[in-house]
Amino acid sequence: MPDISPDQDLDLSLLNEIADGSDEFIIESIDMFLQQTPELLKVIGDYMAQKEWLNAGLSAHKLKSTLGFFGMFATQSLIQQVELASKAGGENPYEIVTKFNQAKSNIAVNTITLVKLKAEAESRL
Repeated sequence: MPDISPDQDLDLSLLNEIADGSDEFIIESIDMFLQQTPELLKVIGDYMAQKEWLNAGLSAHKLKSTLGFFGMFATQSLIQQVELASKAGGENPYEIVTKFNQAKSNIAVNTITLVKLKAEAESRL
């Protein structure tokens, strides 16, 4: 499995180091990402639509560690900006929504790669 995908915000070196060659661990980790991340994105988006900025920020905070685990550092930075601006009261909603949408787009691209990597790991079992 590649450590870094140069055309994406995805550095899997931490996952690979922790997995230590275990395809089962990689599959389980990707499954967790695929289950939790879309739900968290929906929750954040719903809070933002309702202008519940503090809850949007708290939910964004939950997503940051997952993004870091999968080496999505640029996306993690966007989500941190969403978190901080939301917790500050959502003073510039357009900027917050723009950064959130950029993060969602990045996550969508990386999800495609993660699904492929999961399939490769499953084929080795």
